[in-house]
Amino acid sequence: MQFRTRLALMATPLLLALGTAHAAAGDPRVLLETSMGNITVELAPERAPITVRNFLAYVEKGHYDGTIFHRVIPGFMIQGGGFTADMNEKPTMQPIPLEARGGLPNDRYTIAMARTSYPHSATSQFFINVADNDFLNADRAQDGNGYAVFGRVVAGEDVVDKIAGVKTGAKGMMRDVPIEAVTIKAAKIVK
Repeated sequence: MQFRTRLALMATPLLLALGTAHAAAGDPRVLLETSMGNITVELAPERAPITVRNFLAYVEKGHYDGTIFHRVIPGFMIQGGGFTADMNEKPTMQPIPLEARGGLPNDRYTIAMARTSYPHSATSQFFINVADNDFLNADRAQDGNGYAVFGRVVAGEDVVDKIAGVKTGAKGMMRDVPIEAVTIKAAKIVK
């Protein structure tokens, strides 16, 4: 009996890991076809359910198709999802509540929602961290709110890095805009 108990205790971590891997295997993935290559993000609905539903709704509506990465800061992040190449802002749905305390940190190659200084203002714009930006996490942010991470890049990290390295400048009222537009040609749910 004692042997069986020990065996069960030793097998528990393995079974938990397999269960977690299986759960993660079911997480939705979105393919961002960009003018510089493809990026696949795996979303985390168990950690940021409202944010994931919001992002998927924009994908399903075709909102991201034809938008650009309009803010690119090397060593920090690449931001997109709100503007066309001529810097026209696309209409959005209502803002969503901030889910920055979901337990996912703003680490390199994670995807998070952009927002204004008001915590519950995220709509369509997102950013991909190109560095570990722990100062954007809720527990470290100056405003105490942080930015909601809702997934991570699982393919196309090299594309993210290429985008982060493009030349930028001012365009209209914005800074850090790529000189040559980096366009999201299409965003598609692939899993």
